[in-house]
Amino acid sequence: MSLVCLSDFEAYAKKHLPKVIWEYLAAGADESCTRDDNLLAFKRIRLRPRMLRDVSVVDTKTTILGTEISFPVGIAPTGLHKLACPDGEKSTAKAAEAMNTCYIASTYATCSVEEIVAAAPASFRWFQLYIHRKRSASEQLVRRAEASGFQALVLTVDVPYTGKRRDDIRNQFQLPQHMSIKNLEGFFEDHDRSEYGLPANSVEPSLGWEDIRWLQSLTRLPIILKGILTKEDADLAMRYGVQGIIVSNHGGRQLDGVPASVDALVEIKEAVQDKLELYLDGGVRTGSDVLKALALGAKCVFIGRPALWGLSYKGTEGLQEVLQILKDEFRLSMALTGCRNVSEIGRHLVQPSKL
Repeated sequence: MSLVCLSDFEAYAKKHLPKVIWEYLAAGADESCTRDDNLLAFKRIRLRPRMLRDVSVVDTKTTILGTEISFPVGIAPTGLHKLACPDGEKSTAKAAEAMNTCYIASTYATCSVEEIVAAAPASFRWFQLYIHRKRSASEQLVRRAEASGFQALVLTVDVPYTGKRRDDIRNQFQLPQHMSIKNLEGFFEDHDRSEYGLPANSVEPSLGWEDIRWLQSLTRLPIILKGILTKEDADLAMRYGVQGIIVSNHGGRQLDGVPASVDALVEIKEAVQDKLELYLDGGVRTGSDVLKALALGAKCVFIGRPALWGLSYKGTEGLQEVLQILKDEFRLSMALTGCRNVSEIGRHLVQPSKL
C-alpha cells in the first residue's frame, strides 16, 4: 500500500485502529467546529508565488530557540502514544531524532521522560507541562525533565478543565489496563480517575499569570506557553518574560467556536512582532500549510494527530514517513513560490485580502 500524503495515513489509521481509540484521537469538543475549521482556514489562504528566482538549491533548515532543525515541522505534545503503537513515545522520539526535528513530549505520555531520552539520547526535545493541584507532582516533573536533558518547558494554558468530547463520553473511553501515565505514577490514587482513565480534576484550575513566576523559579529552562489565541494574552506573555508562544486551540478539543490557529496567528504576530518566537499547531496537513504558517509569522509548526497516524502505520518508520512527506512538500512549496531558504518566506507570499 502506497501512502503518499497525510490524508492517506489518516485513512489507514481510521481503518486499522479500534473504533474507540480512533474516535478518542479524532475527537473535537462539542460540535467539532473548531477542529474542522483548523483545516479549512489553511485552504482559505492563497499564495502569491514569485517567479524566475533560481530555486535550483532550496534549504529547508531553520532554528528554534537557537537550535537548528532540518525543517520547520516538529511533533506536538499529544498523550497516550501506546494507543497508536506498542513502543509509544519511544518510537516518536526515535522518529524525531532521525528527522532532526523537535519532539514535545507530553505529561500524559505512556512512557516516562527517562524512557523517552534513553530511546533517542541525541534527540532535540521539549517537555509539555500541566500544573497540577498537587504542586509536588509538577515540581518533580520539571526537575526530572531538566535533569534528563529536555531543552525547554511548554506550559499548556488552555485546560483548566477538560473540554466535552462527545464520542469519548458515549464510548466511556478508558485507558487500557496495560497502559499507564508513566510520568504521574505514584502521585495519584488508582480511584482518582476521570471518565478518560486519566487523573480526575488534577489540573490546577486557579492557575494565573503569577504562576509563571513560580515556574520560572523552579528552572533555568526556557518557557513556552501553549494555547494562546489573543493579542491580549500575547502581550501578557511578553510581560511575564516567556521565550515563546504556541498559537493553539488544542486541536479543537477544548473550547469549540474559537478561531482556527492560523487565523489567530495573524493578530498575535501583529502584537509580538519579533519580540519572542511564535509557533503554531492545529490543522497542518501539507507542506503548503507549513509555508502559509511561516508566511504569517510562525517560526515552526507542530503536528499532533498526523504523528499518531504515522505511528499507527509502522511505528517509528511510519512517523518518519509522515515527516518526510511534509519535508518534501514544504521544499516543493518553497521552490514553487520562489523561496530558496526559510528567511525568504514572508507576509508578501499570502494575499492580504484573504486574511
